[in-house]
Amino acid sequence: MVKFLRQQMEKAGCPVRDSFFRAVYCPPHRAAQGAFMRGKGVFVCSNYSVLQEQVDRVIIHELIHAFDDCRAKINWNNCAHHACSEIRAGHLSGDCHFKRELLRGFLKLRGQGQECVRRRVMESLSANPNCAGSVAKDSMEAVWDICYNDTKPFDRAP
Repeated sequence: MVKFLRQQMEKAGCPVRDSFFRAVYCPPHRAAQGAFMRGKGVFVCSNYSVLQEQVDRVIIHELIHAFDDCRAKINWNNCAHHACSEIRAGHLSGDCHFKRELLRGFLKLRGQGQECVRRRVMESLSANPNCAGSVAKDSMEAVWDICYNDTKPFDRAP
């Protein structure tokens, strides 16, 4: 998936070089395991992601943000834009796969994937000062259908 996403970014006019990826030490209070920053690339918290599967999942999630930023020039201060990219990254990266949710202690036979995406979007938006209070939930709900169903660059959700 990493290779595919890199190819799709290249096709979209945003080549991804090896220097686009960095392993960094993240402060203990940080909830995320990685980040995408326009102009700087993808950062993976080396002190949180120790297994290759974790690193791959973080890179895939952050590459979906990078793809969104490439094709739509996301305004990360706009809560709706941020929510949309988080919805897509949570849905398309495998973050909310049934097995991962089970390991996190969440067990529900129907709708667990969407509940996971919603929960993780809200966690991410809570770190954005522009998404205080009900703005985060309202923004997520306003863009949910269009963003959850947008599977680009994939033909369908992986």
